[in-house]
Amino acid sequence: MAMSWAPDSWTKAEARQLPDYPDTGALAAATHRLATFPPLVFAGEARNLTADLAKVAEGKAFLLQGGDCAESFAEFHANNIRDTFRVILQMAVVLTFASKLPVVKVGRMAGQFAKPRSTPTEVVDGVELPSYRGDNVNDIAFTPESRLPDPERMVRAYAQSAATLNLLRAFAQGGYANLHQVHRWTHDFMGRSPWAKKYAETADRIGEALDFMEACGISPDTVPQLSQTTFYTSHEALLLPFEQALTRQDSLTGDWYDTSAHFLWIGDRTRFEGSAHVEFLRGIGNPIGVKCGPSLDPDALLRMLDTLNPGRVPGRMTLITRYGYDKIEAHLPRLVRAVTREGHSVVWSCDPMHGNTVKAASGYKTRPFDRILAEVRGFFAVHRAEGTHAGGIHAEMTGQNVTECTGGAIDVTEQSLADRYHTHCDPRLNAGQSLELAFLLAEMLNAEMAERRKAA
Repeated sequence: MAMSWAPDSWTKAEARQLPDYPDTGALAAATHRLATFPPLVFAGEARNLTADLAKVAEGKAFLLQGGDCAESFAEFHANNIRDTFRVILQMAVVLTFASKLPVVKVGRMAGQFAKPRSTPTEVVDGVELPSYRGDNVNDIAFTPESRLPDPERMVRAYAQSAATLNLLRAFAQGGYANLHQVHRWTHDFMGRSPWAKKYAETADRIGEALDFMEACGISPDTVPQLSQTTFYTSHEALLLPFEQALTRQDSLTGDWYDTSAHFLWIGDRTRFEGSAHVEFLRGIGNPIGVKCGPSLDPDALLRMLDTLNPGRVPGRMTLITRYGYDKIEAHLPRLVRAVTREGHSVVWSCDPMHGNTVKAASGYKTRPFDRILAEVRGFFAVHRAEGTHAGGIHAEMTGQNVTECTGGAIDVTEQSLADRYHTHCDPRLNAGQSLELAFLLAEMLNAEMAERRKAA
């Protein structure tokens, strides 16, 4: 590294989007306790993810990253974790079956609590209070007591993340992900969706293939990959005191890893040059992501890649583009050309959510599903034109039957937003919309793979 790094070196840089804790003694006590807790993930797992993402960067795999906008203490329930996990499994099956590419599954789970805000305060009925920054910082209730940043919330977030990870590992390795269960992953409430019917047809074909393989002596008993899967976790590395407290030195390599998640990313609001968040992320060995919005200049991105990945390690960098359906084809080519020209190995992933947020007449924030799909199409179109791999999707989604994003096969209208609008922050795709998105992605990936075969 060009400059020395330590887990606390970020404290000397400019930090934005961090809460102002009124009791610094309580903050120090909480982070000290966190520093003594066991790691949530392990360095070897993070290295495995880097290797998997290197295959995505080569065009030999696809990244599926999804989960909650912001996890909450109130909605912490085993069923909610299971339902989101099973939708991700469904999406992965659809993508793998269509493209014949392995899918790297990464959840926005077990740590995605903190959220950046447009303004440090908000005003309701003439009363101004600190903005809600996620359950690991303060409470969503609009009272002076609730909005006070409380460092003990980080300890509670750690405990919830540990429990979530424990359940996810059990689901991934304990038989729930067995491909023979592929029909059982469909939610009951999706029965009206034409995409549920199409998924059932795909599941039937997978079942037939499994029956044939079993007749040939290939079964979950002989091939563990048929009965289990690898599932990674991720979140935005926003709350730096928490991230520092969970950063440990690997006993095998001596390198530093943030053990709060396998994959960390830096947001559009905190990726500026001289940022404390950039300073922190440059020193950890985890694979990392950078959100890329319309304000990001190609030269600034290249400087950031040199800072975050000076060794140009394949699989370390994922660039998550977030433009909006009407801007992506105008802005993304400049970044792709610059990164390709300089020879950086990166995963290109599409976040079609954040650039397509609008306010409905009812006052609810929503995301029109047709705009989300349009941005995905634009993302694939750019990479097809540039000869690069459209390598991933990054979506805010849930396994619950929510009404937060308008549109989709089971049409969510602006009038029905209030029916089941449960998000603590931004609107999420529901299970039906997520599956519909997976079939669109499969179609796009199929076209890309066909072009590659033709070129070969």
